[in-house]
Amino acid sequence: MPEDLLRDLAPQVLGALVRRHGRFDACEDAVQEALLAAAQQWPHEGVPDNPRAWLLTVATRRLTDQWRSESARRRREAASASGSEPTSPGPGGDQPGDRDDTLLLLFLCCHPDLPPPSQLALTLRAVGGLTTAEIARAFMVPEPTVAQRISRAKRSVAGGFAMPDGDEWGRRLGVVLHVLYLVFNEGYTATSGDDLHRPELAIEAVRLTRAVRRSLPDDGEVAGLLALMLLTDARRAARTGPGGTLVPLAEQDRSRWDAAQITEGVALITGSLAHTPMGPYQLQAAIAAVHAEAESDAATDWPQIAALYDLLGRIAPNPMVTLNHAVAVAKVDGPLAGLDMLAPLDADPRVARGHRLHAVRAHLLESAGDHRAARAAYREAARRTSSMPEKRYLETRANGLG
Repeated sequence: MPEDLLRDLAPQVLGALVRRHGRFDACEDAVQEALLAAAQQWPHEGVPDNPRAWLLTVATRRLTDQWRSESARRRREAASASGSEPTSPGPGGDQPGDRDDTLLLLFLCCHPDLPPPSQLALTLRAVGGLTTAEIARAFMVPEPTVAQRISRAKRSVAGGFAMPDGDEWGRRLGVVLHVLYLVFNEGYTATSGDDLHRPELAIEAVRLTRAVRRSLPDDGEVAGLLALMLLTDARRAARTGPGGTLVPLAEQDRSRWDAAQITEGVALITGSLAHTPMGPYQLQAAIAAVHAEAESDAATDWPQIAALYDLLGRIAPNPMVTLNHAVAVAKVDGPLAGLDMLAPLDADPRVARGHRLHAVRAHLLESAGDHRAARAAYREAARRTSSMPEKRYLETRANGLG
């Protein structure tokens, strides 16, 4: 059964229906029925020549039948009052041909008026095809909470299915890319739980970003985000050791990195930087490419990475950028230089309450030879993280310092 084909086609068919009819819930139910029909019929009858059109026709029929059943009385009353019988759109009418509505659906799910948790949940449900239970498990949120977010989001975006114009385009595309970036990050390093990775989320983020790139092949930031995901995810197999223990970048066995993903990612970012204006995702991908092409941590071009982080900090200031920049500067100019860069972040609530600032400070203090302060910082970082692999790693580092 071509499950991957159905997974790719589902958001396209849903996007086409919502674009034409508006009612998100009804359209989603119709698509689910069409997918079920395909799962039952295609293994025996074969995949149609145009599977997307087949799904769209079946889903439209389901939608039409549903609306006829629900509103028969209203239509009869309206017909009596107007003297004419209204008609519903037929399954073959307004066919969008081979148009891919995945990007349209992403723009709808990532509407900037929705809060980020709702954007994430609706995107994964409508575009990614994940169940409410799967989304709840992925983000360690109660299933009823996710269901409420999705329900409210659907109501909020009802009737708002239109591509933006002018300056709004960049804003909406930026939200789409940010949501996909968040989904990937949660899959690559889970914020809580017993596992370091949630591979299904990282894989889904890559798949959806590929769909965006198919619709926008000349957009540099789309290419940059896809390259960043591929180059980062290429390290996944080497990031954990026996029992799921965390292995930091400097200690990873680079022969376990995915060479095919690295080749694709490097080619993407090289071509993107050569032909499009530079943006934050492209810069992050360029940094990842420098890591990917180095044979070891010692052989890494740290001055180039530090320079790229400096540029990234200028065009997209962010405390996480500063944290990573500090590590690169420490590699070039020594740990004390990196520690100096961390001091202002103590007053930034975006990182001061989390564990990463303490973890980076601990690493730099250890490199500087201040083991007592490093031990305290490692333990504070361990206390603040909700990820068990990170907690165990940080506690191990602290205990190793006496």
